[in-house]
Amino acid sequence: MSIVSLAEGSLPTVTKEELHTAAKARGFSIPVGSQDETDFLLLQNSFDAVASAVAALPEYIDPRLEPTAVEGGERKWSRPSSEENPLNAWSHKTNLKASSPTSKALAGKTLAMKDNVSVAGAPLRLGTAPELFKGGKHAISEIDAIVVKRILEASGTITGTAVCENFSLFPTSVSSETGPVHNAWAAGYMTGGSSSGCASLVSAKDVKEWGEKKGLSFETSALSEEGVDMAIGGDQGGSIRAPASFGGFYGLKPTTGLVPYTGIVSILPMIDSTGPMARSIEDIALLLSVIAGYDGIDPRQTPETPLRQAVPDYTGLLAEWQAAKKEAGEWTASAAAKGLRIGILKEAWEIAGLNTDVAAIVRAAAERFGKLGAEVHEVSVPLHLLGPSIWTVAGREAIPRFFENRASDLLSHPLPGLEPNPTDQTFYDKLVYKNPAVINVVLNAEHMETKFGPSLTRKAHMLVHQLRAEYDKVFEKIDILITPTTPTVAGKHCNYTSVMEIAQKAVGVTLNTSPFNCSGHPGMSMPCGWSETSDGAGKLPVGMQLVAKRWHEMDILKAASAWEVLGKGLDA
Repeated sequence: MSIVSLAEGSLPTVTKEELHTAAKARGFSIPVGSQDETDFLLLQNSFDAVASAVAALPEYIDPRLEPTAVEGGERKWSRPSSEENPLNAWSHKTNLKASSPTSKALAGKTLAMKDNVSVAGAPLRLGTAPELFKGGKHAISEIDAIVVKRILEASGTITGTAVCENFSLFPTSVSSETGPVHNAWAAGYMTGGSSSGCASLVSAKDVKEWGEKKGLSFETSALSEEGVDMAIGGDQGGSIRAPASFGGFYGLKPTTGLVPYTGIVSILPMIDSTGPMARSIEDIALLLSVIAGYDGIDPRQTPETPLRQAVPDYTGLLAEWQAAKKEAGEWTASAAAKGLRIGILKEAWEIAGLNTDVAAIVRAAAERFGKLGAEVHEVSVPLHLLGPSIWTVAGREAIPRFFENRASDLLSHPLPGLEPNPTDQTFYDKLVYKNPAVINVVLNAEHMETKFGPSLTRKAHMLVHQLRAEYDKVFEKIDILITPTTPTVAGKHCNYTSVMEIAQKAVGVTLNTSPFNCSGHPGMSMPCGWSETSDGAGKLPVGMQLVAKRWHEMDILKAASAWEVLGKGLDA
């Protein structure tokens, strides 16, 4: 690397002791009193002068992230009372509408943002304790995430931020600092995570409509919750799809890089995704059309990412496809899915912990495509069963760096003002009985570095390419890959008194979802039926995952809409 300048003649700011401490930390020593010591001390002081000059500069925030002007000028936020928050799903409430929107695509739609998404003026809680941040306070967002700006510009109404799991790192709704989030269908049951608040708020409207038509099996607080039409969730291992499965709605993890992640708290760029959560396929298509496309900032986006003007009109294309089907006399119970090739992934039914009833319901739902005229057959990707292990190891060493909001190795736009404290005893004490998964990740990363060094991460990244290639090979013969989204329906909350009681709630939940986070393929969970809870108290929704080729979200939308010609999953 080149050297900017030498600090010869300047007062030293780095001592010899600090130089030797730095060398020791890297596993070597510099001879004391040697010319090497003199030379490296000068180089270290020269670097310190350069670093100090940069440290003295003010932060630069890209103008593309400046807050969108809203009606009324001022953004007002409030923390709802327990009476105003019956599902414990809201973090903060507001009512934001752009003062000068550029389209009316989302006019009349209400939306919640997961509480790891920057919405200017709102506290960025990340589901965790304020003591884990500088000054003992949650940061107040200074920017609008790109997805927030696009939603406001499309006339969407943002009504608040929704609770997420602690550090967005738990697949059920038990770990938030503010307490468990309740499934809208059943008080006292989990709603999936980490986009847990979004899930309850999206499904609340369905619960009310269902209750009015057919009655409800469980007591629920959803009847006093207004809910939202749509939400923006985050998905690093299944955090949109698992809540959609437990909540009986639609949740799409887009192709990695289709929707910009800029302005959202990262866990690991390789697996970060943000996407729509909604009550219908049409609303998934609509919201995806609004938020997708290149933003010029996010390093997750590649030359394959469409420019904004080239983003497919998913809503229009879906309507055109359906219209063509109707014109041909194919929008029927025997031909709606004609032309689609459906693969039932054999290994997805071999995961540990798959409930036999859930397995049968999703299998029947997948085979229903055959009745609708699709070509349906079982396919095999043996590496799928190791996909969760590859996903785990590929990111485990790096994830703790993002707990500290460290910048990515690739040029991105770190979140201004977000300054988590380094891991310490407070970190442990605040998380051990809230989200021990965070502590586990930190310990795993240290173990990996000590036992395996960098070689294991390198190998895992190579295996990610193999996993993607093996899925791609299957997609040469099919359009849609089907799996159960989660191995069970939502489980019940309980009083958690040990690390293992909490950790057990995370075991196996993402076995069929996490592999597609590292392979990059799009996946959507949709409701396909109901199954008995483990305690036998009643039935809750079952989710079916539809996976497509990368950049082929339209295939998912077509298949899901064709499937519903025979009735929606909640009507099963």
